[in-house]
This record gives sequence, C-alpha cells and structure tokens, in this order.
Amino acid sequence: MSHRNAILATTTALATCVALYAAVGMPKPLATWRPMDIVSEGGTALMALVWFGIVLTSRPGGRVTRLLAGGLAAIMLGSWADCLDEFYRVDKAAVWDNCLEALVPAGMAVLTAGLYYWRQEQVRLTEHLQKRERLFREHRAFDRLTQLADAAYLREQLRREQALRPGGHCALVLLDIDGFHRINRDHGRAEGDRVLQAVSHMLLLNLRNEDLLCRYAGDRFAVLMPGLDGAAAGAVALHLCAMVERMRHHAGAERVALTLRHACADTSDAVAADDPVDAVLAQLARRVDMAPA
Repeated sequence: MSHRNAILATTTALATCVALYAAVGMPKPLATWRPMDIVSEGGTALMALVWFGIVLTSRPGGRVTRLLAGGLAAIMLGSWADCLDEFYRVDKAAVWDNCLEALVPAGMAVLTAGLYYWRQEQVRLTEHLQKRERLFREHRAFDRLTQLADAAYLREQLRREQALRPGGHCALVLLDIDGFHRINRDHGRAEGDRVLQAVSHMLLLNLRNEDLLCRYAGDRFAVLMPGLDGAAAGAVALHLCAMVERMRHHAGAERVALTLRHACADTSDAVAADDPVDAVLAQLARRVDMAPA
C-alpha cells in the first residue's frame, strides 16, 4: 500500500468510527461528559495521527515503515474509539466496541516491533555514515549535495578530538579540486555537482573508518585523521589525489580530467602553540591556494 493510500484508509477508518458510534450508540447528556478523559483520549489519538503522518512523509516504504505506521494507526483508532465512548453510550457487551478499544495495546505491540527493526536499521546506517560523522550527529550540518558535513561541523569535531586526546596526533588534510571553475564554465553547474559527488564518493572509499570527510567550502574537502601525524597524513593525501586522478569521469562523451591540490598539518603542533582551530584551517587554506596541481 502506498503512503497516499495508507493516509486515505486511515482517514476513512476515523470517519467510519464516528458514523458507527453515531448510528449504534446513544448520545450522552452534556452533564455526563468527562473533560479530562476527552482531552487525554482525544489528545492521544491526535498525537498518534501526527506521528503517523510524520512517519509516512519522512520515510521510504518498507517493513520498518509499515510496522511503525501500522502501530501508530492502531493506537490512533483505539484511542479515538475510547474518546467516542465519552460522547455515546454503547452496550458493554458489544464485541465491535471492545475490539476497537483493544487496538491500543495491539498497536503498541506492532509499534514496538517496528522500533526493534528501526534500531537495527539505525545500526546499519551508522556504520554507513561512519566516515561522514564522528562522536555526535547533527543533521543540520550536512550538505544536501554530497551528504557530507560542513566546515562548522569539522571545527566542532576537531575541538572535541583535541579535548579527548590533548597533545595526541591528529592530522587535518585540505583537498581542492584544481580548475573546478572551468568544469562549471565548460559543462554547466549540474555537471559540476556530479563531479563533487563523484569525488566525495572516491575519497570516502579510500579513508579509514575513524577518519572524517567534510565538504569544507565549494570544491574544497577536509579530512580529519585521528592518530596520524603530518607525515603519515601527507602520504594518505597523495594516495587520495592519485585515486581521484585515476577516475574516469565523463561529461557526456567527453572525459573530464580531475586533479587535486592538497595541504596537511598535525593539529597537535598547533595546540602546543596555542594556535586556535580557525587559525589552523586558515593556514591550510593558504597553503592549498599556493600548492601546485
């Protein structure tokens, strides 16, 4: 069932519940209404409806989505039936009424199963994103084009690394795509975006799990390498440049030659000299600008 059909079916079920209680039940006098029960049961149904919509509009289809949405839909319908009980008097022996109210615990069981599989899904996603995020997750810091974190995230990670291992080796490498403006000029911005995506994927494939790759700015990438000194990071940077140069990236029928310029530093030296993180990054940026292709 598509997300649209699921929303339509749930809306129909809610309307059917109202029609069923209105047709079979007897309206209760206003004096017998219990406002707290109405607010709590109706509020539960409303919040379950909101969560149901969030799940369907923020996730692709699949087993986890079906379980989460199905559990929330059951909780919503059961709570809605409990709320309607406050307005209509129904025979306590009515099987259909008891079945509707039993949807709440059944929905909780289904939702729990969905959360179990969602946790397994998150473990796999965390493994996949390991080179894109370290120590903490902040979705607002990620670039939509390359799915890499930005410069602010890099600065925070570097500060955390320095706090966790004061004086320890931690290398920082800055990589710049040489002549990227010519790619945009000759082939268009869309092709330039494809180049950024291709280069980011190639870099990720050639980094350690503990390394962090960020999109520093424009066509410039930064790699945080905990435990490596400047010399070791320089060797890794050369390898990364060589791998990008070997890529066979095509813009239509034409092959686009890609080369990188790089600069690297051991941030532990900067910490010893009380050099702030921004100064280290600025120094690397100047060295990349002066580096030969």
